[in-house]
Amino acid sequence: MIKAGIFGATGYTGYELVKILQQHPQVNVAFATSQSFAGQHLSDVYPQAPHLPLVLGEEAPLDAVDVVFLCLPHAAAAETAVLALAAGVTVIDLSADFRLKDADTYASWYDKAHPAPHLLANAVYGLTEFARDQLPGVKLVATPGCYPTSILLPLRPLLTANLPITGPIIADSKSGTSGAGRTPKPGTHFIQVHNNFAPYKIGRSHRHLPEIEQVMGWFHQDAPELIFSPHLLPVERGILSTIYVNFSEPVALDEVRPYFSKLYADEPFVCLLPEGELASLAHVTHSNKCVIGLTMAGNTLIITSAIDNLVKGAAGQAVQNMNVVFGIEETMGLV
Repeated sequence: MIKAGIFGATGYTGYELVKILQQHPQVNVAFATSQSFAGQHLSDVYPQAPHLPLVLGEEAPLDAVDVVFLCLPHAAAAETAVLALAAGVTVIDLSADFRLKDADTYASWYDKAHPAPHLLANAVYGLTEFARDQLPGVKLVATPGCYPTSILLPLRPLLTANLPITGPIIADSKSGTSGAGRTPKPGTHFIQVHNNFAPYKIGRSHRHLPEIEQVMGWFHQDAPELIFSPHLLPVERGILSTIYVNFSEPVALDEVRPYFSKLYADEPFVCLLPEGELASLAHVTHSNKCVIGLTMAGNTLIITSAIDNLVKGAAGQAVQNMNVVFGIEETMGLV
């Protein structure tokens, strides 16, 4: 059995991890932390949760676990990762702290120096379908952001193929309110979100943008420019990204689909929909799946991509990575 600890278990992602790991046949949750609810039980915060004691992060028994999941704010996650790695524990980070490979880029987007820049080179960016060969036995995994997962998985077949793509690529993405986290914010209160639909941080202001561009560059050195426009949906969970990719010369849909079907044919959590079918949140909520639909409009490929932001966009992908790191069935504990 793999013994796991969860830092930040009372956030939406932390609780999602608890629910997944409680059903995982090869994992025992040894501890769960919370700075706000220490001394209570998780069931005091979420009535349907297991009666799991909550301890302060600094009191977590690192010597009692094989792996920790960090569902912590940026900077705090890196500081905890340093302690866990020093104790010989595998770290799967769900914050942004180890996604960017350049410490200066991190500082410019997160307004502070990186707390552990010496670890950046060793962190594996855990977009599982892309990083599977890098994951076995690794000690530090950076779980991708939710928006990046919904955009990078459908762009990968195109950017790794020899297709006449011309920029910019436009990603018009919509997320449920759980993507904003559990801490109350004026823009995510029920009265602000209900019966509303609004863009936010469009242009070059969302912190997921450098992460997406970094990985697009791994897929193709001369990847086109990305225009990223996130929106807040008045729903609990899910991300739907509509992505527009232009070609400089005529390309038929039946020329494009094989790149997707070949790359993802054997992937348990990536589904290419039949021609004419569009991705929706209903395809993916409460699952670890990414569902992709393809449509042509002249020389523009319109991709619809859907994930559950709390599962494939966070906790589920983290568990998928853990399974690969420890050499067990990749789909174990996941649907």
